[in-house]
Amino acid sequence: MAAPASARQTPTPPEFSELGRRDFEPVWAEMKEWTLARKGEERDRIWQVEHPPVFTLGLAGKHEHVLAPGDIPVIDIDRGGQVTYHGPGQLVVYPLLNLRRLKLGVRALVEALENAVIDTLAGYRIAAVNRPDAPGVYVDGRKIAALGLRVRNGCTYHGLAFNVNMDLEPFTRINPCGFQGLEVTQVADLGGPGDLLTVWRDLQPHLLHHLGYTPA
Repeated sequence: MAAPASARQTPTPPEFSELGRRDFEPVWAEMKEWTLARKGEERDRIWQVEHPPVFTLGLAGKHEHVLAPGDIPVIDIDRGGQVTYHGPGQLVVYPLLNLRRLKLGVRALVEALENAVIDTLAGYRIAAVNRPDAPGVYVDGRKIAALGLRVRNGCTYHGLAFNVNMDLEPFTRINPCGFQGLEVTQVADLGGPGDLLTVWRDLQPHLLHHLGYTPA
């Protein structure tokens, strides 16, 4: 018996990779190079990585939002958005996706990533929301996940930074995402698990669902 049309149209799930702790710039170069070399038929990839301390400033970023970086490097990069911080204990997810094949626009992609985080947090009994005026995920007004993307030739790189169990002090050295006084929070401080790979594996099925790799 033939599969239902909805099942036949479900795209091939992506290849998940756990890259461990790696410096930001080599990973940025790798995901950009792979994206620009795509021919259209390659299986999508979703990378999970943890970065040593670094501030990254997006294309719209203003250096005035970097208040006191100290010994943490500041790197100007090619994603959207303002300044954010990456460091140990943060779950960084880079979805390398063919948006045309997924039939997703950029706004729909942002919402899919946000909703995957919201559903993951709901599993820990943490109520979270997104905001139409400021991409990301928030718990009681404090930011727990930030997004920044780049689309080239219908394919995306960069992605999601999800605070799990990290030193949050470096966020006080910037205006996170360009918002003065914006507070941040993390999973471990809200009663959820503090293990990065536990949260990563809990996040994966929600990513697959909201990105359309699995049937609704």
